[in-house]
Amino acid sequence: MNNKNYSKILLVEGEEDRRIIPELIEANGVQWIMEKQPIVFIKPCNGYDNLVNPDLIGTYLQASGLLALGMIIDADENPQERWQSIRNASLKTIPDLPDTLPAEGLIHTTSEGIRFGIWMMPDNQMRGMLETFIAYMIPTETTELWQFAQAVTREAQEKGAAFKTTHADKAQIYTWLAWQNPPGRQLHQAIKQKILAPQHPEAQKFVTWFKTLYAL
Repeated sequence: MNNKNYSKILLVEGEEDRRIIPELIEANGVQWIMEKQPIVFIKPCNGYDNLVNPDLIGTYLQASGLLALGMIIDADENPQERWQSIRNASLKTIPDLPDTLPAEGLIHTTSEGIRFGIWMMPDNQMRGMLETFIAYMIPTETTELWQFAQAVTREAQEKGAAFKTTHADKAQIYTWLAWQNPPGRQLHQAIKQKILAPQHPEAQKFVTWFKTLYAL
């Protein structure tokens, strides 16, 4: 697909984001495919370093017919540093961005009338990543099992499990998914099959940002 044909574009770090976002939005009542086209073109950038390229951001913002451009990034271990990084990369094209990232996500209208948005996983404030956000959708009735999955994952690391501490959120959510019926679903499948709860209030904050940015 030629992304230049789309008026609404979302830049994401990786393929996992590209699979999850449509399922989450559809689970919240928005049809993703309209007239055989996605309502928003999602472009995976193969990592944060590629996404945070000022020239890439500028190129997309200057595309003919663009109405809205969004970016989803992971906070990782230092949310403030990550925000400053993405803000600095965007300032080259949008010089009037706010100093701080709003808790409800950034939606900024450029001087050309384009809506520009940034959401930093999980919630624009805390450390974490896409999988941290996904854990918000764990159904309340399985809280005890989720706490056990977290404890087991920590114990596994103490016993020599090789995953990095910075990837603990990934290990925990996949441990929990391994215990569901059916076991071992991928994140996007777990949303579609309602193993996760896409209407959870914490997920709604992101859905509201997405719908507002893209006027859905």
